[in-house]
Amino acid sequence: MTLPDFIRAANQRGDPQLYELENQAMDPDGALWTALEQAAPWAGRTLVDLGCGSGYWLPAYHAAGRLIAVEPDEDLLPLARARDSSAEMLHGSAEHLPLPDASADVVHARFAYFFPSRHFDPEPGLREVQRVLKPGGRLVVVDNDSLSGQFAELLQASPGSQAQGHGDYSTRWWAERGAVTTPVMSSWEFGSRQDFEDVLYLEFGETAGPWLAAHPEATGLSYGYLLHTWTRESRPQRPG
Repeated sequence: MTLPDFIRAANQRGDPQLYELENQAMDPDGALWTALEQAAPWAGRTLVDLGCGSGYWLPAYHAAGRLIAVEPDEDLLPLARARDSSAEMLHGSAEHLPLPDASADVVHARFAYFFPSRHFDPEPGLREVQRVLKPGGRLVVVDNDSLSGQFAELLQASPGSQAQGHGDYSTRWWAERGAVTTPVMSSWEFGSRQDFEDVLYLEFGETAGPWLAAHPEATGLSYGYLLHTWTRESRPQRPG
């Protein structure tokens, strides 16, 4: 069954093996994961990985008391299931979570659905997450920082970046709904120049060419993230 709010990810579906290399290069020093744990500790708690994809990050949640992986792409669910058999795998999406009310302590969404812009309002997904979170539970959204780091330079030059909002639009959207935004500077580090180039072209197409030409020795880049942390007591009402 195709879910109405599901938009297939071009990068993971386009080249799953290359996207695997991208995941391996992400956050080598663990700055992002440290910030995630500080934002909403999940040890012994029920954690929902919303938009888990092929399940690459599921083993990192081994301390969770209960791990639930939700993915809208039915073709990716078997890959996630093979990655971590301890996780409960569910077909669902941000606007259609197959979970009871007040059943989760923490929900993570990494580059999934929550891209507020002038062209897309993720309010319905926020309301659905509010429904499944327990009182005091937290949604933590991993977003790209479009202003800081070398990855932001590529975002600013990419036509596709419009889908993720411009400047501080996303931060303002979350602040208006009571969320706290934390910037985290990390990096991508690849084992070879070729892998680095292949991933940049996967993500940015021809936009990657001039940046790579200006950084001929690079096998990685600085990568700024934004963590938007929203707590269940906050009411996701549209401002004004």
